[in-house]
Amino acid sequence: MEMINTDIVLDAKGLACPMPIVKTKKAMNHLEPGQVIEVQATDKGSKADLKAWAESSGHQYLGTVEAGNVLKHYLRKASGEENIPKKHPHVMKNEELEQKLSSSEELTVLDVREHAEYVFSHIPKAKSIPLGELENRFHELHSETPIYVVCRTGNRSDLAAQKLANKGFKHVVNVVPGMSEWKGQTEKTVD
Repeated sequence: MEMINTDIVLDAKGLACPMPIVKTKKAMNHLEPGQVIEVQATDKGSKADLKAWAESSGHQYLGTVEAGNVLKHYLRKASGEENIPKKHPHVMKNEELEQKLSSSEELTVLDVREHAEYVFSHIPKAKSIPLGELENRFHELHSETPIYVVCRTGNRSDLAAQKLANKGFKHVVNVVPGMSEWKGQTEKTVD
């Protein structure tokens, strides 16, 4: 099982509904947009409750890992990234990338979401380099290989595509709308 990087861990063990949500809401107010919280709870209903709360409040429910009788819920604070205008000129729809993946073309799918987002669901064989780490990890990518950049909504991937193009990468495409609406095959690296 892969470790999940989080910015804060909240202990809500032994609390019944609605207290895990109340404590999560309070803790979420102290997070920066895009940061990830791990909520540890023992209430079996907390999985459905936290997922519904996250979706209704605009935050992203990433998933839950069971560790014995403790449920570890992972949520990402809303960042408002859905409303940022895109600037990278080369854009492709999710469905077009899905077709490319079924061909024998050599390509790289670069997932620039945070590690916690990636482990719960990603395109098979996608390379994970969170946007904040990209500048220090350019060397892991080949400038001549086509790179298709994905994130949750197409905004972080737009910024990453701009950075790659400015660094001299030849064929960089931003994939939209990204993983929020990906219908193709996915895998996860966490149980």
